[in-house]
Amino acid sequence: MAKDTDKVKFCTSIGGQALMEGILMRGVDREAIVVRKPDGELERKVEPLKAIRLKYPILGWPFIRGTVNFIESMVHGVRALTYSAGFLPDEEVEEPSKLDKWIEKHLGGEKAEKFLTGFSVFLGLVLAVGLFFLLPTVIAGLFSGFVTSRVLRNLIEGVIRIVIFLAYIILASRMKEIKRVWMYHGAEHKTIFCYEKGKELTVENARGQSRLHPRCGTSFLFIVMIVSILVTSVVSWSNVWIRLVLRIALLPVIMGISYELIKYAGRHDNVLTKILSAPGKALQLVTTAEPDDSMLEVAIESLKLVLPDEAGTDKW
Repeated sequence: MAKDTDKVKFCTSIGGQALMEGILMRGVDREAIVVRKPDGELERKVEPLKAIRLKYPILGWPFIRGTVNFIESMVHGVRALTYSAGFLPDEEVEEPSKLDKWIEKHLGGEKAEKFLTGFSVFLGLVLAVGLFFLLPTVIAGLFSGFVTSRVLRNLIEGVIRIVIFLAYIILASRMKEIKRVWMYHGAEHKTIFCYEKGKELTVENARGQSRLHPRCGTSFLFIVMIVSILVTSVVSWSNVWIRLVLRIALLPVIMGISYELIKYAGRHDNVLTKILSAPGKALQLVTTAEPDDSMLEVAIESLKLVLPDEAGTDKW
């Protein structure tokens, strides 16, 4: 009897990120960026992947690796976005600011790039923590005068956090440039599904796959929102300033638990994992879009460049 090739044969640890007219794919030992240039040609960049957990094994332990992987993904993602933006038509590229020019002049090319990447990651983390964690805590504190239950106040804070997160995603999706990024995001998911099902990596095969993937970063972020409600309900405080400090201190715990949950959901197919994956997949209806064939070509090329030399070593 012929095997059912429409089912996922195994889950890969290979993951990607949509860029400006391109895709970043991260494999076991290397990462690849493929960008569609204005003239239609593909620009390829492949680099070895040096995970910090290889140097410090403790950073790869469960409940620790979640935060480490998230920060590493941010660093590599910012670099890849900067690289892909360099191929945009001149009229779409913003003039460097005075700060950018000063940094370039005093630090030089490579040092300036590392500094700007680090600063961008730091700024992104600060904005994310401030917008999605500290701001909801401050707003929820306004209810402290007539909501005495800590559990209820934490629940209100969690709802506010989710509302802000959803509003941010929806508003971002209205931007023209972001809509194309969402399409590349869909191409990335379809291509990975095609690979996981053991099908030949062709545009035709990838086109028929789902654009909603259970191990997507969007799903991870949504799980973070849910886990934060549970964790902060256990560890809370009446004073708003102490609560703000606790929110920051508990972030590694929240991200560590969230990563293990999405890892479990990616490895198993049961009622629990379907429940865990459902909110993230629903949100992917916004953060992904149906790609065109040229985008699928980019995704397929980037995936091929990071496929492991030994089959199966990329198992999730």
